[in-house]
Amino acid sequence: MRKRQNWYLPVRNSNLKVMNITLSVLSVLLAYIAGSIPTAVWTGKIFHGVDVRQHGSGNAGATNTIRVLGWKTGIPVLLIDLAKGWFAASLPVFLNAAPEGSAQLTALEIGCGMAAIIGHVFPVLAGFRGGKGVATTFGVLLALHPLLTLICAGIFLVVLLISGYVSLGSMTAGIMFPVLLFTVFDTAAPLLKIFSVIIAIAIIITHARNIGRLIRGEEKKFLRKRKDQGA
Repeated sequence: MRKRQNWYLPVRNSNLKVMNITLSVLSVLLAYIAGSIPTAVWTGKIFHGVDVRQHGSGNAGATNTIRVLGWKTGIPVLLIDLAKGWFAASLPVFLNAAPEGSAQLTALEIGCGMAAIIGHVFPVLAGFRGGKGVATTFGVLLALHPLLTLICAGIFLVVLLISGYVSLGSMTAGIMFPVLLFTVFDTAAPLLKIFSVIIAIAIIITHARNIGRLIRGEEKKFLRKRKDQGA
């Protein structure tokens, strides 16, 4: 019996490794597909006959949807985009793709989160022309570190209310996430710290045009009357 067990265990371990790899790949693919769901584009076309990418800022995100189609359409888009990120980062847990609390699970959650963000920015379901991924990123971070994400959401709201600029609020919150993670939440996993820095840099890069408009004084404020917003 002992010889049979010794022979069987390596085979069983090998099968488990194959299953884990399969679940990991499946998780990342599903995360990308979830992120690729072009909420703003589909909602605009189905309910308004409008492609939001051809109006306003040309961005397929919640902010431009609110500007072009109003709050009743924009808020559901915002919530769905947020949910995409949360769902994607939670997929490895749902699929039991790695041991709970392991570094492997953390890495897979981050990998799925990145896949969802990439899917939102470059959606295969919408000709690879998506949004900036801020709401989806928020959903990912909410799954990875809920408390810090909610704090950064508060920072975003404060900056938005004071300045009126969504872009400035998004960039400030994105930068503060790694700053607070390194200084206040110093027990966070190293991979999450690296990911937070990457996210902050990515948010700055995707807002490069907004930064230019802010410097030139041409950025449109979000908290103003619709009649003053323009297209």
